[in-house]
Amino acid sequence: MSTAASPAAHGRHDADSHDRIRVRGARENNLKDISVELPKRRLTVFTGVSGSGKSSLVFGTIAAESQRMINETYSAFVQGFMPTLARPDVDVLDGLTTAIIVDQERMGANSRSTLGTATDANALLRILFSRLGEPHIGSPQAFSFNVASAHGAGALTVEKGTSSKAERRDFTITGGMCPRCEGMGTVNDIALDQLYDASKSLADGALTIPGYNVDGWLVRIFSESGFLDPAKPIRDYTDVELHDFLYKEPVKVTFQSINMTYEGLIPKIQKSFLSKDKEAMQPHIRAFVDRAVTFTACPECNGTRLSAGARSSKIGGMNIADACAMQISDLAEWVRALDEPSVAPLLETLQATLDSFVKIGLGYLSLDRPSGTLSGGEAQRTKMIRHLGSSLTDVTYVFDEPTVGLHPHDIQRMNELLLRLRDKGNTVLVVEHKPETIAIADHVIDLGPGAGSSGGTICFEGTVDELRASDTLTGRHLDDRATLKSTVREATGALEIRGAHANNLRDVDVDVPLGVLVAITGVAGSGKSSLIHGSLPDDAGVVSIDQGAIRGSRRSNPATYTGLLEPIRKAFAKANGVKPALFSANSEGACPNCNGAGVVYTDLGIMAGVAATCEVCEGKRFQASVLEYTLGGRNIDDVLTMSVGEAEQFFASGDACIPAAHAILARLVDVGLAYLTIGQPLTTLSGGERQRLKLATHMAEKGEIYVLDEPTTGLHLADVENLLGLLDRLVDSGKSVIVIEHHQAVMAHADWIIDLGPGAGHDGGRLVFEGTPADLVAARSTLTGEHLAAYVGE
Repeated sequence: MSTAASPAAHGRHDADSHDRIRVRGARENNLKDISVELPKRRLTVFTGVSGSGKSSLVFGTIAAESQRMINETYSAFVQGFMPTLARPDVDVLDGLTTAIIVDQERMGANSRSTLGTATDANALLRILFSRLGEPHIGSPQAFSFNVASAHGAGALTVEKGTSSKAERRDFTITGGMCPRCEGMGTVNDIALDQLYDASKSLADGALTIPGYNVDGWLVRIFSESGFLDPAKPIRDYTDVELHDFLYKEPVKVTFQSINMTYEGLIPKIQKSFLSKDKEAMQPHIRAFVDRAVTFTACPECNGTRLSAGARSSKIGGMNIADACAMQISDLAEWVRALDEPSVAPLLETLQATLDSFVKIGLGYLSLDRPSGTLSGGEAQRTKMIRHLGSSLTDVTYVFDEPTVGLHPHDIQRMNELLLRLRDKGNTVLVVEHKPETIAIADHVIDLGPGAGSSGGTICFEGTVDELRASDTLTGRHLDDRATLKSTVREATGALEIRGAHANNLRDVDVDVPLGVLVAITGVAGSGKSSLIHGSLPDDAGVVSIDQGAIRGSRRSNPATYTGLLEPIRKAFAKANGVKPALFSANSEGACPNCNGAGVVYTDLGIMAGVAATCEVCEGKRFQASVLEYTLGGRNIDDVLTMSVGEAEQFFASGDACIPAAHAILARLVDVGLAYLTIGQPLTTLSGGERQRLKLATHMAEKGEIYVLDEPTTGLHLADVENLLGLLDRLVDSGKSVIVIEHHQAVMAHADWIIDLGPGAGHDGGRLVFEGTPADLVAARSTLTGEHLAAYVGE
């Protein structure tokens, strides 16, 4: 009997032809109908200036469609519990595999989330202590600071057949939560004088808490509850009234035929403000909490979050709180020394997890570190841990600048991890600016040529060598190397730091020069941020610009975030004799059909919602009558669709001259955002654009010392030069600039370098060098010195 020959008999199998991810007609955000093919099971790096469309192609198109299609394989019931994802604006996406996104989003805005709970390492430790801990106190939940102990008794009716029988039952839950701080590790003390002005009544606006307006619901509940006299100054309250005002337990009240819950001011603030992670709060809320609340370590559990019972159970003299407080590299050695065959599989898994932390360069952290305090780079590497030992192959891993926050010494280790993922048969897509990582790519795709509306096209596809020889912006700057300055500025003074011991610092004494550009360097975890953010005196006039995310909805844009819209609205109102509120799409001027969103959202339940351009305002967001008012010949929609550069010229002179608006726009141009549209939603900005937007906003603050935390994050090689020019202008204007940085070009350009190390965690925290970049290169006494010397070719 003869059979048809299989395709494999003649060579290549049909299945082997699906070796590419094909994108046709991608138009997400600023992408201009681009088509591209990506080789599978290869490392592809996407380059281009910040805002050129890299993230729109990789995350907004390829990864988004992969995740959407995976979600569609679940039942409608399950999809109802999952986020609904809209289909990206693309004609064809072919050859997709399962995408695993490892981005830089900060981990956990929950104050209960720690590094251990976020990576499941704590769960494994809790099981370990519940099996081996002496004395034995209970199940794994007895070691969890998120489970409170509880007990009770009562009657239970059990129905059996045709009869029912009442039985008495007792129950006991042994949890590990410290009862004093409720598992938070800190207790707070609220300054009452920061909550209200005792000389005023509620009707006069006594409450000084953000959001507590006299005519708002939050204040009306107090005023109309019947417990208080709203016209009476708070200082004249009786003891009963003051108690009801501040501490009363929740109770139902009715006013204006509405049922409401009345609760004292203190518990209301604890629930609404203090139960949230401070890092995730809006700036004005965080400022209020900093002003009104002091946090101290819980005196009962010493900040460990755990009950006395959980702390009493030990393995070899160590309790679970001690284990979580250890540096992970030390904890890994402690676990390796345990020889207990009864829990061998558990120890093996825990060991592998802890070793992954060390391999990825996070061995200096501890498991009790709050996850909200991790930097973007640390959060991204933490997410990588669960994928390192994965047996999955033919998966697409998508990375967003994995070298962020890494010293040049650590970048080599990250490169090895990326190559290891590829060599297991996976497709690795990386958005990156660092030449060290671009150099290991199998395939490079360069987007540009510019940013925003000037980008969104494919400028180059090919190998690294072909990119280097190409005439693209990335190709021309790939081998850029900064040179050491022949002369450095002289300091005008010094900021003394004495005995700094925050986190891993070892009583560091250092004088930070003022009036010059100072670079704080060292490997990740050496203590740079602890030295600057944790040790500078509060009264030094410091303006700190960190890597915290800009939070804003799709209604937020550069004009609202920077305060630019306020003087523009007032100028429009004055020129036309109407109210400023008319020129806000979030207020009276909003189109009534779309409520100022510009689009109408149709919720389709478990399916992805549909956003259609509003037919009434045609996406302009304002009422037609508002668009009849003009300033300098332009209406408010014309202004919001201008680029920053165009708007700066428009508001500089003539009928539309607004000095306040022009000053803000000039700062935006200064940080290299001239191409942005001032009405563009913040949700469409890239990470680098958001940080520069924050920098431009903070430049207006009155302060003599600027502290920047890795300002080169998200910047293309060509943009680093512009950033150095901006830093020079700040210093030349009389400011002192302190930069925490890993980029060698910034180090070479600095006037003074303070290098911490020599390693990370307890191997760091020491001052290993202070002096000029030339002295550091000449000495080559530290890791930073060696890498800087290699970079400048000395």
